[in-house]
Amino acid sequence: MARAGLTPQRLTQAGAELADEVGFEQVTVSALARHFDVKVASLYSHVKSSHDLKTRIALLALEEMADAAADALAGRSGKDALAAFANVYRDYARRHPGRYAASQLRLSPETAAASAGVRHSQMTRAILRGYDLPEPEQTHAVRLLGGTFHGYVSLELSGGFSHSAPDSSVTWARIVDALDALLRNWPAEPARDARVEPERDDREA
Repeated sequence: MARAGLTPQRLTQAGAELADEVGFEQVTVSALARHFDVKVASLYSHVKSSHDLKTRIALLALEEMADAAADALAGRSGKDALAAFANVYRDYARRHPGRYAASQLRLSPETAAASAGVRHSQMTRAILRGYDLPEPEQTHAVRLLGGTFHGYVSLELSGGFSHSAPDSSVTWARIVDALDALLRNWPAEPARDARVEPERDDREA
């Protein structure tokens, strides 16, 4: 029996919930049709394809994370802001593993430019300005934070730390401490060797 009131927004929300239940890779238009007990064809007036559905879920996840980060960062700076931002990232992944996986979906340049991913970048750079990091060092630091957060959270979600002590939350706190110390003592860019090797004169014997 067809369900009334299906919209792209409702399908996206249902897809996000399904992703948290069964995994982002398992979310398809067919799976969503089974969820609503409707024919697959009836959903194609709302979403173009499974990839379109997954893109919508990714955009939703990025928006939710950005909203949570903005709330957490309000009035904070320095290490306090760094820890708040990091905890939003980890907490969201733990609560919504499927949506978190969706947030890592590679988007087209046009879609990415119009997504909440831009807000994530802006907030990260605002935190880094509190550490007086200029460009291009900010870009290096953005990559460091993103790589560290994503790497640790991914290992944690896969159960990588579940059978060892101390608790992974203790290590997470120490990682934030270490990142703060690194950002406050960011290494200077190595001086480039200004010496130029003399050109070889082929006439020399």
